[in-house]
Amino acid sequence: MASLSDTVYAALKGELHDFRWIAGDRLSEAEIGQRLGVSRTPVREALLRLRNEGFIDVEAKTGWFVRSIDFERLDQLYDLRIVLESASVARLMHRPDDSEALDALKSVWLVPMAERLTDPHEVGRLDEDFHAALVRATGNHEMARVHGEVTDRIRIVRRLDFTRPDRIEATYAEHAKILRAIVQRRADQAQLLLKSHIEQSKAEVRKISLHALHEARSQRDRRAG
Repeated sequence: MASLSDTVYAALKGELHDFRWIAGDRLSEAEIGQRLGVSRTPVREALLRLRNEGFIDVEAKTGWFVRSIDFERLDQLYDLRIVLESASVARLMHRPDDSEALDALKSVWLVPMAERLTDPHEVGRLDEDFHAALVRATGNHEMARVHGEVTDRIRIVRRLDFTRPDRIEATYAEHAKILRAIVQRRADQAQLLLKSHIEQSKAEVRKISLHALHEARSQRDRRAG
């Protein structure tokens, strides 16, 4: 059962993901507690978790504030994804018992165009599962754990990759190519396709994130004016 701090944490993280808070915004423990109907203790616990994840920070005199998106850090996390997932693909080439995991992925990504999903949230969830499943299929629990931590840290921008129909179409096409290369045991091609796929996503989410931040600031300025 989720604790009050878990509930507050999820609510605030969702607001950060939706750019309701932008860089420099101040966060009041009292205001958040009143708005969410909880005491300041779970609010403070949630804010500490978000600080540990790099979303917010605190200053002695001014309190909590939202940090700017650290794109250099995000680039490094995307690069770590490439290392983990490429290594996973290489391991899959030598595992004879991965057919069940691959069959489940094929049932999602190797489908006719008319059966493809278009909801950004659902496609985003399935995209995360696709990449996580490749790592889990290796049977290496530590690799899967680290990959899961990376996934959580980049989610704030990664989900934006599916807000455009062309990016959803590209994801289906690229996942299909990666899967076919894995099934056919073409390791080099699968790794190359995977690397290109992740790097393209990294570039796109940076552009989309900057645009979303610009729109959030513009809307705020219009309301203030």
